[in-house]
Amino acid sequence: MQFGIFTVSDVTTDPTTGRTPDDTERVRAILRIAQHADQAGLDVFATGEHHNPPFVASSPTTMLGYLVGTTQNIVLSTATTLITTNDPVKIAEDYAMLQVISDGRMDLMMGRGNTGPVYPWFGKDIRQGINLAIENYALLRRLWEEEVVNWQGKFRTPLQGFTATPRPLDGVPPFVWHGSIRSPEIAEQAAYYGDGFFHNNIFWPMSHTKRMVSYYRQRFEHYGHGQADQAIVGLGGQFFARKNSQDAKAEFRPYFDNAPVYGHGPSMEDFTAETPLTVGSPQEIIDRYAAMREEVGDYQRQLFLIDHAGLPLKTVLEQIDILAEEIVPALRKENDAKRPAHVPSDPPSHADRVAKARQAGTSTGGHVAGEDKWTGKTAEDDAAAADAVTKGAAFGL
Repeated sequence: MQFGIFTVSDVTTDPTTGRTPDDTERVRAILRIAQHADQAGLDVFATGEHHNPPFVASSPTTMLGYLVGTTQNIVLSTATTLITTNDPVKIAEDYAMLQVISDGRMDLMMGRGNTGPVYPWFGKDIRQGINLAIENYALLRRLWEEEVVNWQGKFRTPLQGFTATPRPLDGVPPFVWHGSIRSPEIAEQAAYYGDGFFHNNIFWPMSHTKRMVSYYRQRFEHYGHGQADQAIVGLGGQFFARKNSQDAKAEFRPYFDNAPVYGHGPSMEDFTAETPLTVGSPQEIIDRYAAMREEVGDYQRQLFLIDHAGLPLKTVLEQIDILAEEIVPALRKENDAKRPAHVPSDPPSHADRVAKARQAGTSTGGHVAGEDKWTGKTAEDDAAAADAVTKGAAFGL
């Protein structure tokens, strides 16, 4: 199982000192956090994508491209790449380039984002968010899998004889996660393609996460990608840890109370009872997150948000050390001991995907149109998928 961290890149005043970093300081701090996570032995670092203050991660591939050269082992990813407002042609080029220069040490997460005004800023209609996600991703798949693309859709100009460059590394596109908090259509999309599904449940109760993941697993099996328990699942999380619970709560409380997202709302105790946020000793965090597999089944990636709400860089680096040295080893041991042999322990690596593609005869020469019915070329028109989404809505998702 992979364990790592993700950043939303907020620039927030430290409520204990009144000091606010500028954008440059915050960007450099995020780079230092990713490098420290690599040195500490964590598996994944992921950055969000935002185009408005107080966030600074507007160019994920620039940040991740720099980190390729300054880290050794950590998987570099996004949380998320905006599939709705970015041009799929540019996504295809940018992330194939990142894949090539990282030698496959990357993946990415598609999402619609949580900032409504971003749609008109990039000339899109938020009311078409789901349709944009479906059509743009269908095109992205073709750009990666076909050498020459002729395409016409609803939301961008047609393509005639277009070849995206560079071509994916070894002829195999990057592994893709689809991130969603509340939309069954996105869980359906992930299942249709056999991609990963990431439920960033940091603001939601486990009962909701369980329904979303269960739906994705059912549809993954329906589309013939494997058994439901073999579907590739990731979860978000939050924690703040100190040696004892009292110290953790006392230190984190002012940051929680003044955080831009949930500050001045529910108490820290109420919020931690209803969401995955856990503030306490390392053992309390281990117990909380070890129990999540009982709700959603065995899953492959757990990412934590720990560099937010104005926490000083020194504190964040300390939290990474606690995570890597005390929490992750216990969680990994617990999860590995209970995972059935037929269930993947990790998301597929680039090497895994290359081996699978070569076995199927589909790598290094570009994808042959029509060769694999799960490539998604007609996902936006697939009646079965639409029917499944309707059924998902009936589940209360």
